[in-house]
Amino acid sequence: MRNALSTPSTFPLRFLLGLLALLIAASLPASAQNAEAAGSARPFLSPLFADNMVFQRGLRNPVWGWTTPGQKVTVRVNGKTVSAVADPGGKWIAKLDPLPVGGPYTVAISGPQSVMLNNVLSGDVWICSGQSNMEMGIGNVNQAETEIAGADYPQIRLFTVAKDIALEPSESLIKRSSDLMGQWSVCTPQTVKTGGWNGFSAVGYFFGRELYKDLKVPIGLIHTSWGGTPAEAWTSREALATMPDYRPALAQIKETLAASHAVSDNYAQKVADWYVKNDPGSVSGLPWVVPTFDASAWKTMTLPGNWEAAALPAYDGVVWFRKEFDFPVGTDIKDAVLHLGPIDDQDTTWVNGVQVGATGVYNTPRDYKIPASLLKPTHNVIVVRVLDTGGEGGFTGKPDQLSVAMDEGLISLAGAWQYKDSLPLAKAATPVPVRVTADQNAPTTLYNAMIAPLLPYGIKGAIWYQGESNAGKAYQYRTLLPTMIADWRARWGEGNFPFLIVQLANWQAVSPEPKEDAWAELREAQLMTWRKVPKTGMAVIIDIGDAVDIHPKDKQDVGKRLELAALAVAYDKKLVYSGPVYKAAKTEGNAVYLSFDHVGGGLVAGLNNKDSGKLLGFAIAGADRRFVWADAAISGDTITVSSPQVARPVAVRYAWAVNPVCNLYNRENLPATPFRTDDWPAITLNNK
Repeated sequence: MRNALSTPSTFPLRFLLGLLALLIAASLPASAQNAEAAGSARPFLSPLFADNMVFQRGLRNPVWGWTTPGQKVTVRVNGKTVSAVADPGGKWIAKLDPLPVGGPYTVAISGPQSVMLNNVLSGDVWICSGQSNMEMGIGNVNQAETEIAGADYPQIRLFTVAKDIALEPSESLIKRSSDLMGQWSVCTPQTVKTGGWNGFSAVGYFFGRELYKDLKVPIGLIHTSWGGTPAEAWTSREALATMPDYRPALAQIKETLAASHAVSDNYAQKVADWYVKNDPGSVSGLPWVVPTFDASAWKTMTLPGNWEAAALPAYDGVVWFRKEFDFPVGTDIKDAVLHLGPIDDQDTTWVNGVQVGATGVYNTPRDYKIPASLLKPTHNVIVVRVLDTGGEGGFTGKPDQLSVAMDEGLISLAGAWQYKDSLPLAKAATPVPVRVTADQNAPTTLYNAMIAPLLPYGIKGAIWYQGESNAGKAYQYRTLLPTMIADWRARWGEGNFPFLIVQLANWQAVSPEPKEDAWAELREAQLMTWRKVPKTGMAVIIDIGDAVDIHPKDKQDVGKRLELAALAVAYDKKLVYSGPVYKAAKTEGNAVYLSFDHVGGGLVAGLNNKDSGKLLGFAIAGADRRFVWADAAISGDTITVSSPQVARPVAVRYAWAVNPVCNLYNRENLPATPFRTDDWPAITLNNK
């Protein structure tokens, strides 16, 4: 399984894995295809401009689309009219005068076509991006039902960019299937819970909610994220080219792009032919899919779960799964939705002998519509063919993600399924067909498909929750994250717009002794970015993670701390917006004296001003670099650190672990960021 921590030591390995088939049969429509290369028509008006949208206040907002070169387009709003002429490439772009805060406004666009936008507001627009902890929907947080029920904010508007990748920058948010990649919605209990992985981004929503409560202006939230992805995927080719580390990868992508233009469109047929030639269950007629097929000899496996742990250790290849379900007696059978959760890597799924869906991305939940005409009161047969090409394989979600959903409720599918391990890849007669494309982890692919089409939409700033997938390469991240921020700012053309970072939360088991840690180094790289890059801020969440879940459920406090940073960085409010930040150290005898910025009302050892009297999380070392737990005490705005085991200290560390036990706060109840006074690069693997 490629999880949030998948960080291959070299890009070529990841890239070659990404070259494996992303689509099987009728796989994700264009999730791995370049919309422009696919020949999709560029729309008269970019889909970013629609009913319920938000314009950025205080800006001359650009509005754009495509038409015949030389054609004139007129945009009228709030009694003012601006015009634009399509350039030789067909693109037109008009810039509106700043709109007064509020609304609603009506926007009329006329030219070769006419479009009317209704219920448009003027306020602040924020980009919400990163990996899975930004993607995680509101339905997964603490007190989710209460939070969803209270999400009635007509002045907050939501837009989610659907997942897509591209080898070249895309202009339009239109996919090959001609489905819009997103739409603006008024924030209501219904809309906030709509979307993949149980709703709109929880971090984005809570951040926007806090902003709205304090500022009393309309808020637009554009959510564009993808779980398990590294920062280089969100950065442009030109920006990455300034970093020598990425030049070989960029050259490889260039070669892949050239090859992709020569590939015919028969990939799906090649995959189907591969199954027929190699997999016993996929021979002509797909006998194992037939509902009456006798599967009594198949074994059983409890799902969800990865098959290595259940019954098939070290198995890479094809496994078939089968389960029957009945509707409750008296059910009025209508269209239903089959929920399977994420499957690692690829699946093809049938219900009663008819294919209902297929997906080629390992970390995407499967949600397949089943028309009522396919269903019957009893003995409905679900068959799922799964191909795993490396690592763990199988159904990797949670029990509540396995169900058949209908108006009357859910039919759980968690529990025993029949299974058949049909084809170990080592025994396949021919290799799995390769689609010439990159995946969502490859450099530039998400910038091209999920950031470039947003440019140059008027925004106030961006919030960023990412870093798990770059852990182990913290020294590289010290340059990569500032490079990405500068890249976005340059391309948006709004100067140094505010960019707010969520530092990695605590996670995994607590270490009994001080030691080196890749996550601590990544947090340090995030801290260094905040301290060095203008108009940035950081939310420290070292105290609200979860030892057993990389996706902690307390996203409310994440939103609040991001909003504090926004008030200071973006809105110039005078307030304490961060916990203590290490500033300097002075050694005298056997003790080290630490001073801090962002002390606020004072340093305390404990949350909610409940001073425990004992500081936790400090370690100290001498010239031998062997760290031991230290005694630490607060004296005004400084902290004294020492240990009877270290006579001549040279370095101090605080909260330097993936899941540290630590309790330094200021009186505003904001936690101190982890830090070290040394910079000893003990984590050497993948650091360069």
